[in-house]
Amino acid sequence: MQATSYMYDPDTRCGSVLLDDGTPVPFDAAAFDAGGLRMLRVGQRVRIRTEGEGQARRVVFITLATFDDPGA
Repeated sequence: MQATSYMYDPDTRCGSVLLDDGTPVPFDAAAFDAGGLRMLRVGQRVRIRTEGEGQARRVVFITLATFDDPGA
């Protein structure tokens, strides 16, 4: 699924994304590291995988989205 980066702290490598419906979903350093990113700017389009439901929903994988991304 795709989302937009919303907040990111480069010191902790944690932040949150906004789903297309405007729902914020947090991510931690493990999710950031799983995607192999070195940096993330607010407003970048990202590809994510999530776990959980409702308030417990969190991002477990985050990487940059590309135009030819078949998993988007």
